[in-house]
Amino acid sequence: MASYLYVLSLALCVGAAAAGHDYGAALSKSIMFYEAQRSGKLPSNQRVTWRADSGLSDGSANGVNLVGGYYDAGDNVKFGLPMAFTVTMLSWSVVEYGKQLASSGELGHSMEAIRWGTDYLLKAHTEPDVLYGEVGDGNSDHYCWQRPEDMTTPRQAYRIDANNPGSDLAGETAAAMAAASIVFRQSDPAYSNELLNHAKQLFTFADKYRGKYDSSITVAQKYYASKSGYADELLWAAAWLHEATGDLSYMNYVIDNAASLGGTGWQMTEFSWDVKYAGVQVLASKFLMQGKGGQSNAVLQNYQENAEFFMCACLQKSNRVVQKTPGGLLFWQKWNNIQFVTSASFLLTVYSDYLTAARKNIQCSGGAVQPSELLSFAQSQIDYILGDNPRATSYMVGYGSNYPNQVHHRASSIVSFKVNPSFVTCRGGYATWFSSKGSDPNVLHGALVGGPDQNDNFADERDNYEQTEPATYNNGPFVGVLARLHAGGNLNQLLPVAVPSPASKPKPTPAPVQASPPLAPKDYSPIAVSQSVTSSWSSRGRTYYRYSTLITNKSKKTVKNIKLSVQMLYGPIWGLSATGGSSYSLWQSLAPGQSFDLVYIHAAPQATITVQSYDMN
Repeated sequence: MASYLYVLSLALCVGAAAAGHDYGAALSKSIMFYEAQRSGKLPSNQRVTWRADSGLSDGSANGVNLVGGYYDAGDNVKFGLPMAFTVTMLSWSVVEYGKQLASSGELGHSMEAIRWGTDYLLKAHTEPDVLYGEVGDGNSDHYCWQRPEDMTTPRQAYRIDANNPGSDLAGETAAAMAAASIVFRQSDPAYSNELLNHAKQLFTFADKYRGKYDSSITVAQKYYASKSGYADELLWAAAWLHEATGDLSYMNYVIDNAASLGGTGWQMTEFSWDVKYAGVQVLASKFLMQGKGGQSNAVLQNYQENAEFFMCACLQKSNRVVQKTPGGLLFWQKWNNIQFVTSASFLLTVYSDYLTAARKNIQCSGGAVQPSELLSFAQSQIDYILGDNPRATSYMVGYGSNYPNQVHHRASSIVSFKVNPSFVTCRGGYATWFSSKGSDPNVLHGALVGGPDQNDNFADERDNYEQTEPATYNNGPFVGVLARLHAGGNLNQLLPVAVPSPASKPKPTPAPVQASPPLAPKDYSPIAVSQSVTSSWSSRGRTYYRYSTLITNKSKKTVKNIKLSVQMLYGPIWGLSATGGSSYSLWQSLAPGQSFDLVYIHAAPQATITVQSYDMN
């Protein structure tokens, strides 16, 4: 009875906190942050308008094109390892919560953020056994305080190859491309296949030529040293390649190397750009709960035990727990602690959904834990970041009324190039802008700064880089959790993944297997519904089908507020919002001739989808 009351009271507290936060607004800002971090030629639809083109000659000193990608944090260096991890986590967010992102109107922006990263990673992988892992270096870059548009620092590029290996860098980049290939599988199959081919090559390179990348790219050691080594990235890459391809050879790699590479040996309390074991263990647990283990169930169960050790440690229900601040924030270290909070919150969230789908719970040494408790705890961490903390401070820039105004970030702290294009010198930027006690001239919307110390203290000062510097990898997992909290819904995260296409780019009409019968003239509808089976697979003795349903406006006027009836549906559907019973709404308006592609999965013949009502203008 006591445990029931605890869960109930926790749920009530979370509900009260949720009422005070706009997760949709936080989600939008979190994704927009990536546009402020862009390097290269900015697109015409750039929303962060105070930024301009930069790094347009990156790679030229090495005879390659390395224009694009992301600056990692408040500086102007492109570090490959944290950038690849950022792409992996953004992709995982979309893979798990693509439907929620679509209903929030942020799927397209999320996919653009991923593609800005993967386009660069493809350029960086110039040969099967060559990968460029850094442009610029931290030492010369940190000597200057300049806008990216004014950079005068060296833009030397650094690479790994067969003679100078970097299994951690190559493995993480393989994981990023494999995860992203799932994201683009439906909307851009050719691009998805390109990513997958590069991912396979990079994994082979990482496994064949083993070594730590910072032994080859030594300029990275001071900034992104690979302290955990490369074994975790090899397992991480193999797990994502199995998720992307279904190829059992990658599953066998995860199983056969579980002990030798530490997957079943390490019990972790950290998940980050450096340490991937907890992420591998959660993915392996997913495979187990999907029934993929076969004769290797015992190994996957060992992975799962370690995954659940991580969960129990975060919830303070283990013999080894993660420290918490007096205000309730998980705490690992004083420098950019929030990166660990968002990544842990993501694992707690997805694992909660996996357990719910499998109808299981966790048995911690401190007691049983229900899936809802994992999600509630993750939500408490997100709420702390957004302002439910002793300082009533939002650690997301631009969210709420009290957020950091002196962010340790070169571009946001210096007047926009578009407002005043006068050249900012290397050291002059420190004298004029870094030392200023005023607020940043450019609001870095969506940036998650490093956050408070172990006692919930925080100093909003530009030179306090441990607490006020943001980073791209802080936001990647944050996107997924915010999408889940904002949209909610009944989820079955153990079904095969089918990321919906962004609404702005509907797919062309496929050849239907069974089209809806033509309506009689008196029942004429301007909206046509056609369905087709696009794939099928067997799992645990059942055959699942993936159906594509095309909703097409045949009229010469715009149709909006479309309401559909969906009967005999026994699985998830992407692209619609449930309004009660068998009724769903399509939030997107359809211009004349425009189509919208819905996707659903179940182990049954196609559902019956009909138009209930619509408005036309």
